[in-house]
Amino acid sequence: MDHSDDDDDYNIEGGGGDIESCGRGRGGLIERRESNTSSFSEAVTEPLLHRESRVNTTSQIAIVGSKVYPIESLDYEIFENELIKQDWRTRKRVEIFQYIFAKWTLALLIGLCTGLVGFCNNIGVENIAGFKLLLTSNLMLKAKYFQAFAAFAGINVILAFCAAALCAFVAPAAAGSGIPEVKAYLNGVDAHSILAPSTLFVKIFGSIFGVSAGFVVGKEGPMVHTGACIANLLGQGGSRKYHLTWKWLRYFKNDRDRRDLITCGAAAGVAAAFRAPVGGVLFALEEAASWWRSALLWRTFFTTAVVAVVLRSLITFCRNGNCGLFGQGGLIMFDVNSAVPAYNTVDLLAVLLIGVLGGLFGCLYNFLVDKVLRTYSIINERGRAFKILLVIIISLLTSCCAFGLPWLVPCTPCPSGFEDECPTIGRSGNYKNFQCQPGYYNDLASLFFNTNDDAIRNLFSPKHRKQFQISTLLIFFVGTYFLGIVTYGIAVPSGLFIPVILAGASYGRLVGRLVGSISNLDVGLFALLGAASFLGGTMRMTVSLCVILLELTNDLLMLPLVMLVLLISKTVADGFNKGVYDQIVKMKGLPYMEAHAEPYMRNLTAGDVCSGPLITLSGVEKVGNILHALRMTRHNGFPVIDEPPFSDAPELCGLVLRSHLLVLLKGKKFTKNRVLSGSELLRFFHAFDFAKPGSGKGLKVEDLDLSEEEMEMYVDLHAITNTSPYMVVETMSLAKAAVLFRELGLRHLCVVPKTPGRPPIVGILTRHDFMPEHVLGLYPEFIRRKGPA
Repeated sequence: MDHSDDDDDYNIEGGGGDIESCGRGRGGLIERRESNTSSFSEAVTEPLLHRESRVNTTSQIAIVGSKVYPIESLDYEIFENELIKQDWRTRKRVEIFQYIFAKWTLALLIGLCTGLVGFCNNIGVENIAGFKLLLTSNLMLKAKYFQAFAAFAGINVILAFCAAALCAFVAPAAAGSGIPEVKAYLNGVDAHSILAPSTLFVKIFGSIFGVSAGFVVGKEGPMVHTGACIANLLGQGGSRKYHLTWKWLRYFKNDRDRRDLITCGAAAGVAAAFRAPVGGVLFALEEAASWWRSALLWRTFFTTAVVAVVLRSLITFCRNGNCGLFGQGGLIMFDVNSAVPAYNTVDLLAVLLIGVLGGLFGCLYNFLVDKVLRTYSIINERGRAFKILLVIIISLLTSCCAFGLPWLVPCTPCPSGFEDECPTIGRSGNYKNFQCQPGYYNDLASLFFNTNDDAIRNLFSPKHRKQFQISTLLIFFVGTYFLGIVTYGIAVPSGLFIPVILAGASYGRLVGRLVGSISNLDVGLFALLGAASFLGGTMRMTVSLCVILLELTNDLLMLPLVMLVLLISKTVADGFNKGVYDQIVKMKGLPYMEAHAEPYMRNLTAGDVCSGPLITLSGVEKVGNILHALRMTRHNGFPVIDEPPFSDAPELCGLVLRSHLLVLLKGKKFTKNRVLSGSELLRFFHAFDFAKPGSGKGLKVEDLDLSEEEMEMYVDLHAITNTSPYMVVETMSLAKAAVLFRELGLRHLCVVPKTPGRPPIVGILTRHDFMPEHVLGLYPEFIRRKGPA
């Protein structure tokens, strides 16, 4: 697929990639495609989120940035044709060793690069935000409050403008978290520019600017996307567009190996963001990847271990003051009281309450994020200037809240025994002086007027039970809850983990304050449980979140309680809506295939969504017929039928890909007569000639230059035909076919007739044919009966 970085020029061309789904005749299929295009002419020109009433009735386009683009399916099937079999047979032992060595080398490089990027991200955020907070604090100490606010808000607006400009002009696909896009890619969906080098560039610098600007966003989600982009760039042999290519990586020019590398990259991103290597592996297993195997587990674990070593080494280097304002932290980000937690019945009831609150707040959070994203799509579609204007407005709102809300609470006397730490004068600390007189601190400023990481450290702090007043925690919870909602969806790279942890920790500590007199648990532990419950209620992950939180806090003794609140919050929230990433995947129109089939699919068969015949090609086909099929359709796969005299009766030879046909026609190894010439093609072509191109441009029909004489010649397709495609009988239930399609990671699934005497193939099922929008469009009577699986 062409990953062009131009956000303005796009052409749906009848709906995009995998339209070769069900069997129609030449005329019938094209007529259906044209009717689809006309009925969705408005959807093609406007984002699908434009109106509440808009329903995405096609799975062939999706939203990237703020525009609609065609999507492609990825092919994770092992393709078997004569060229590839010949390559397998002739591959030497040293080449096999080179391939295995290259896989582990790439895993090492992904870990090194992602760890380095994560470290630089932290350095950038801590130093830029630290400079801003130091400047503002110095002005506050001089009682120059208006100048302090002007400097604070002005720097925030400048940083926000830089992040928004990068997203609006360079890579719109870099906006948002990126986790839904990575999740969809690993499910088999390739959308416009989601892993392009320009997206990687904007994701890194846009995240630094956005987090430094004081937005209630995190850099964790963007780090997952960054790790996936790094893996994609390395795995495809570089980028031809930017003249960065490596020939020795030609073995990885296929979707299957790239999928494994991007899974490693996603895990490395979590490990770099949270400094949680085991949590990164479990995140990739539980949330990101749709296919998993033991070999991938071992390689992913190696990648995250490399990230952990890189971060540990660099942080040790920074502790000597070599990295400016960064370097005070360790591999564990948030230290919580490590004393043995002894909890009673009251504590367990409070934990149950926190779990229920997390589920309720989480499902409401997802509902409001959905509404805000739909509203922002109306603004973002109006152009780049409106995207940037929206970012500036949210930046000013955030600055007003962070600077203004602390004035609403009274100053608190410093606790006895903390004279050296209170009040904090400088960038970070638990006791911010803000506008208070000596010996007093502003507890709300210690949360708002700080970096997000320092605010979380303060909430998790077990030092002083009454460090934060109940009113302070309530104001901070409401502020971060709604600021996180209105911030997600603007044109900056933004993660959801940190806003959710902030809001969850605030109401968790609030519950701890309320039951403090009769509880044995520390308020810092209640804050941890609140963060866990809110994460479970919004993201609906359990195992990976549990391990990430334990690695973040270095408090393994809290494992039973963290598990309990995660299970409760997820159970409660699942009763109302889906997880936030699942909602965003659906909202963007990405055709994500769930692990289970919809109930109504049990009442349909594979043949019900396929009526034939398809556009088929002969084993030895006329060049003009192939070119006509390529020009008249956007199909990515064509059945190849052997007919007499090459067989006794018409029989299915296999499936040939569009990209392979283009390479074959470009080579011009044609014959004047209709004869088998596969042996000559095997000598002329190599399997790597048909490898999938990277993010650069592959061959298109327009690149072919064939004369009239060549159009009348013939070409043998047997050498490039997959002779063993996956096939199902037409009477198989659609539900069973959907599970098979998803589990095997297919792009095409051939449907063959049950009875003899008919054409050898009924149709081809693609991802589009399993989407509810398509199936319910064909059979609307199932809409009322549609229910949970």
